Amino acid sequence: MASLVLPSPSSSSTSSSTSFSSLFSRCSLSLRSFVHNESRSRLCAPIGVKCDMSEPLNGKPCVPILNDRNLSKFLEQKRLENAVSRNNTRLKIFSGTANPALSQEIAWYMGLNLGEINIKRFADGEIYVQLQESVRGCDVYLVQPTCPPANENLMELLIMIDACRRASAKTITAVIPYFGYARADRKTQGRESIAAKLVANLITEAGADRVLACDLHSGQSMGYFDIPVDHVYCQPVILDYLASKTICFNDLVVVSPDVGGVARARAFAKKLSDAPLAIVDKRRHGHNVAEVMNLIGDVKGKVAVMVDDMIDTAGTIAKGAALLHEEGAREVYACSTHAVFSPPAVERLSSGLFQEVIITNTIPVMEKNYFPQLTVLSVANLLGETIWRVHDDCSVSSIFQ
Repeated sequence: MASLVLPSPSSSSTSSSTSFSSLFSRCSLSLRSFVHNESRSRLCAPIGVKCDMSEPLNGKPCVPILNDRNLSKFLEQKRLENAVSRNNTRLKIFSGTANPALSQEIAWYMGLNLGEINIKRFADGEIYVQLQESVRGCDVYLVQPTCPPANENLMELLIMIDACRRASAKTITAVIPYFGYARADRKTQGRESIAAKLVANLITEAGADRVLACDLHSGQSMGYFDIPVDHVYCQPVILDYLASKTICFNDLVVVSPDVGGVARARAFAKKLSDAPLAIVDKRRHGHNVAEVMNLIGDVKGKVAVMVDDMIDTAGTIAKGAALLHEEGAREVYACSTHAVFSPPAVERLSSGLFQEVIITNTIPVMEKNYFPQLTVLSVANLLGETIWRVHDDCSVSSIFQ
């Protein structure tokens, strides 16, 4: 059965081998990253609930989480002080229909309630959005990944932005955990569109003042927006989870499933105390069709960790894993932020090639797509902390240092 894992490791992580204990020290978020500043304390004062800091990981504290004890207290106080907390802050979070579970987790971490919003579809497929509470003069954050169905969710986000703009919101931030159309970021052949730029223009013209996105397919997509973009890297969440596993440092090798992901894999390997790097060279003959050619690097007898930003049909990563096994890899782990899981991804990932497939919940995983090797990590705390920092005019990049 697949498991849902929050980014904070359990106490059992202290049993990992000493040689592996220092690997992820640089990826853990520093304690000062989560100290509420004065302005935030004023906002949260009526609630009076703080997230307990979990046990330190390798000498470094990691993302705080709401445990069972203070979550119960939090929910009880929210029922009693709902009116006070809602009127005391000018920060509002609204969720679209694409990933309401992630939106709720973000709100729990921040100690807020999700804003009341009515979203429905007419019989002809048109989308209707109405805010059920005032946002005049408020800083509004709209959580809506443009995951499949991409066009439906994108249009819903645009209408939500328009509704907030017409309701006199002070600022509107589009929180897009998964940015659809990000792969169409350049022309590879003549007479092609650059859809990533078009979508950026649509979001800007709809009225968004800022975009907060997770692990964009390529960094150049940030330049397509004429408004500020905060790029959230989900690597710390995956790295902290890997730190809880008993894997010997000398056995590790980070693998990029294609040449285009070398920079991403290199950054990942650097967080693993400069672990060795291998590259799978593939040639693509068509969209969603990949052919593996050869392997650059040594993986014989190693534990290979394949790193990619998304898994769509899983053709690239599955063929890469098969090649790694042919080259003598002992185990293969797949790590990816966005689980698009277009057919036949589940069949390929559950075929026995992978020891474990580690993803995050930027895209909701349907129950039919669960399989035993799947592990889902939550990025809610990371996004919640980023929203606080944006709202408080604090540094976001320092979270990842």
